[in-house]
Amino acid sequence: MSYPINLIAVVGPTGAGKTALGVRLAERFNGEIVGADSRQVYRYMDVGTGKPTPEERARAPHHLIDVVNPDEEFSVAHYQEMAGQAISEIDERGSLPILAGGTGHYVWALLEGLRLPQVPPNPELRRQLSAVAEKEGGVDRLFAQLAEDDPVAAQRIDRRNVRRVVRAIEVTRATGRPFSEVGRREPPPYRPVVLGLTCNREELYRRTDARIDDMIRLGWVDEVRRLMEERGYSMDLPALSGLGYREIGRHVRGEIGLPEAVERIKIETHRFVRHQYAWFRAGDSRIQWIDITQDPFPAAERAVRDSLALV
Repeated sequence: MSYPINLIAVVGPTGAGKTALGVRLAERFNGEIVGADSRQVYRYMDVGTGKPTPEERARAPHHLIDVVNPDEEFSVAHYQEMAGQAISEIDERGSLPILAGGTGHYVWALLEGLRLPQVPPNPELRRQLSAVAEKEGGVDRLFAQLAEDDPVAAQRIDRRNVRRVVRAIEVTRATGRPFSEVGRREPPPYRPVVLGLTCNREELYRRTDARIDDMIRLGWVDEVRRLMEERGYSMDLPALSGLGYREIGRHVRGEIGLPEAVERIKIETHRFVRHQYAWFRAGDSRIQWIDITQDPFPAAERAVRDSLALV
């Protein structure tokens, strides 16, 4: 194994084309893709999470996709361990690891070597906080509590991710320090080139809207129906808190029509895009930003070649 390990990271908001660019870079530089998406790790959730297509997987090896079932726990600690192992093995094969995904917490935890404190679960506190979230308007009240305790964490955590909001409050109360400030960093053995894909907000919204329409045509409703009716998964599972799954689930149960579900998903996706920019900021000197209104590959190839001295 070589140290430090050369590593490309392709980051940015949903719908920006991270997977497509990652595959093209893998073909150009003999690379393998390591996913950095907190929902693509779950099996049976293919359409709604935008997993790489069979054609894309045939063009480049992919890792950290379909590794757990929707009712199994998967945390950032699990991700760090599995992704770190995959990166080491890719490097040992003489290939280039390419991290691709939009889950900022996963990306930076890996690249910064973040080691979160080993705070044991507090079942009673979790029960109390979860009870608050289950009441009408309770998710907003719970998130407001986090924002009061730790405004920085509130900027980074998706309010719909109740499990993570609860964990942040739990750690803050256990340690007496804001969740965003706890944890130690051990510099990882990587030499990363971080490429950020972006464009103006209106164009990005147009792309995400078109992507959602494509997902519906590709069978997202049937996918959710199978999860609920054939596999028996509850829509309350943390895995199914990802964008759109609960809205489609409500449609499957007959609570709302498909047009209403799709419209809600598009609104939530626009909000999620804004949230992602809290992790991937325009002024972050670690990121080389590339405008996707033109083909991003030439600029990405040049950045990788210049930074890592690859031919």
